[in-house]
Amino acid sequence: MSKKHLMDFRVAEVDSFGNGYSLLKLSPIGEEMPLIMGGQFVNIQVNKSKNTFLRRPISVNFVDYEQQLLWLLVKDAGEGTHALCQAEVGETLNLLLPLGRGFSVPAQKADSILLIGGGVGTAPMLYWGKILKDNGYNPRFLLGGRKESDLLELDEFRQIGEVFVSTEDGSAGEQGFVTVHSVMQSKIDKMYCCGPAPMMKAIAKIAAQKECECEVSLENKMACGLGACLCCVEDSKEGNVCVCTSGPVFNTKELKWEI
Repeated sequence: MSKKHLMDFRVAEVDSFGNGYSLLKLSPIGEEMPLIMGGQFVNIQVNKSKNTFLRRPISVNFVDYEQQLLWLLVKDAGEGTHALCQAEVGETLNLLLPLGRGFSVPAQKADSILLIGGGVGTAPMLYWGKILKDNGYNPRFLLGGRKESDLLELDEFRQIGEVFVSTEDGSAGEQGFVTVHSVMQSKIDKMYCCGPAPMMKAIAKIAAQKECECEVSLENKMACGLGACLCCVEDSKEGNVCVCTSGPVFNTKELKWEI
């Protein structure tokens, strides 16, 4: 397990997408960016919310080691994340990182790989896709949302690999859930998925039918990020495990999902 760091970061840039999402780009203060694996997350202290006492877990969206920037895609879903979305350039934020177990590389570089993200679950797929590409793999992406404005960072994804899109209202790409997109009928050797639990379970079922490996990044509620508070327990074939330490990434064969 990677070494954890408690570090201050300066907010270098804030991009608001105007639909409840903000992209924070953070620069470490006084230290080098630690090594972060695809699929890991950070626990971030919330400064501007008097009622938010616990840190908020946020998936790592991207790491730019050359410019020393950590990208966090935050969805305004409550008082804590709302405060984070209101962060200002120059502000200092304290992070505990990197946390959790990330994705694993496919067995063969010739494997057909599909990275699937729904809603804010697209966030970890950008960095993981870049890691795969840099290591000689050829990732494809399937990104879904309720409507076109829910599809984020498409240009960044397209710089890494082929991008397929689905929206529930048909405003972009194919209409419907990601599970019924035509790319799901193609040859796939390994899937990576993050998004709402029903979506991930549906993808896990498809993976089982196709007899391909599938890894999912769970979004259970987390507080400490260290496995102490037991807020994020998940039932696995090895018993109850903390998602923040044993995950957040799991092979679906490890989980007791009814698929």
